[in-house]
Amino acid sequence: MPHSSSAGIRRRVFLAGAAAGLGAAGGVVRAGFTGRADRPGTDGEPFAAGTTLMAVTARPDGPGYRRLADGPGWPRIVRSDIADPRPGRADRRTPLAAFVHFTDLHITDVQHPLRYEFLRAGSPKAWRPQEALTVAGAVSLVERVNDLRGGPATGAPLSFVMTTGDNTDNNATIELDWFLTAMNGGTCTPDTGEPGHYEGVQDSGLELFWHPESLLRDLDSLAGFPKLEGFLGAATKPVHSPGLAIPWYSTLGNHDGLSGGCYASGHSAIAAAATGSRKLQTVPPGEARTLMAGEGRGTDPAGHCVEVLLKRGYEARTVTPDARRAPFSMREYLATHLDPDHVGPGPAGHGYTAANLAEGTLYYAFPVADGVIGISLDSTDPGGGKAGSIGHGQLKWLDETLTRHRDEYALVFSHHPSWSMNNGTPDPARPAETRHSGAELLRLLGSHRNVVAWINGHSHCNRIRPRRTFWEICTASHIDSPQLARVIEVTDNHDGTLSLFTTLIESAAPPRSYHHDFSRTGLASLYRELAANAQGADPSFPGAPTDRNAELLLHRP
Repeated sequence: MPHSSSAGIRRRVFLAGAAAGLGAAGGVVRAGFTGRADRPGTDGEPFAAGTTLMAVTARPDGPGYRRLADGPGWPRIVRSDIADPRPGRADRRTPLAAFVHFTDLHITDVQHPLRYEFLRAGSPKAWRPQEALTVAGAVSLVERVNDLRGGPATGAPLSFVMTTGDNTDNNATIELDWFLTAMNGGTCTPDTGEPGHYEGVQDSGLELFWHPESLLRDLDSLAGFPKLEGFLGAATKPVHSPGLAIPWYSTLGNHDGLSGGCYASGHSAIAAAATGSRKLQTVPPGEARTLMAGEGRGTDPAGHCVEVLLKRGYEARTVTPDARRAPFSMREYLATHLDPDHVGPGPAGHGYTAANLAEGTLYYAFPVADGVIGISLDSTDPGGGKAGSIGHGQLKWLDETLTRHRDEYALVFSHHPSWSMNNGTPDPARPAETRHSGAELLRLLGSHRNVVAWINGHSHCNRIRPRRTFWEICTASHIDSPQLARVIEVTDNHDGTLSLFTTLIESAAPPRSYHHDFSRTGLASLYRELAANAQGADPSFPGAPTDRNAELLLHRP
């Protein structure tokens, strides 16, 4: 590991710039570095402003639909599960890296013919009333990051954003375009089919779904959801994003690569339904529950059960076909990231390179800072199934990459956390290749002393777990309440320990919405409010206090 002097470390520079360079298979994407990282942190103004250290959006206790307001902030908790804190470290420490973690944005085309809203017949939580506002919500999160003045704990410049998958919701080409526009900047219109004519479940007349512009006594209106005349028109109007002001990197999630996050999108029936004119809206409750149980067990990765449902003639509506809803292949996913029109703040490819495209791989390494390397993994099973795993070739590449960079601290990123990687459905492109579980990945990472953190999402829950020599950090989603992202800062305490500071952030939208305000900011506030009131919302998603704002100590390798 690097053993720089204190003065040397104070001169570290690590603001990542545009990348150019090489090779997913053992290569590292090259980045330039500028800036300084020598400011002590106080967890106070101005660097804590806009974070959950200062205030957290709160839904007042009580039954029924409730408006939101600012609540007290969450304190930072010191965790000594791996190493003990030593006095005076705040005066000695110097920052090594500071960045932001996005995950599970779930940018959603709610008019897509093959949305899985019909599963709500089996469970209220299978559909979200806030889904039509995902683009406005993502843009507001981008605005929050742009407003941050530096790392809340150290004041160090934020050098990049990493988004760890489920950037899109249903493997749809148009969703990928909206996601890239939100991140890079520009204007998009979250509307498909006939322009200006909404064709989704929220004007279907089905009591399963919230009808914001109707007096229908639907499931959500009976729970107090408001009537909002003009909501659907506003939700499908153009949205402008300023784009991130710092570079960002991309990681694949199961909802990016699979229909509904579960089914291999290359299946002809699924691809045909995605661009067709028939939108299935509801099925018998028993069928919905059976399908959901199968998704949980991963028993039908190819989606044959969905094909059967599509043929049974259940409740459906005719919608306007739209070729932009077509599922994208992984080659198309890579090519779109590499398109010069999608560079934004950089780097070119957002981590992916021409070597990835040539080799058909979705993993890469990139320099984070002087003495710090980042590694993005592909944990999605291309053969189907939402649980995730790692192919043997990728595991071997990871082992070799960590060995080659053994004198650098390593930050590992993936979509799935260790506890969700138990699938192992064969890769259709490599049917004989062994797939490896989260437990196997933990063992490999633990065998490399330079690994300091494994950072992931998928579970939509804040969870931080000690892994003997490193920390596993899982961040909540930005579609389900409480809609959070996380700032992570890595520091050297110059006493034989490192500290990882994790600080949760919300979007820039005010907690309090105004139901007549359909501006971009007003819709982003409403997005938060609807999510907080969604039926079936999981109260465990915020995590325990120790999973939120923390100082995570570990021994310096």
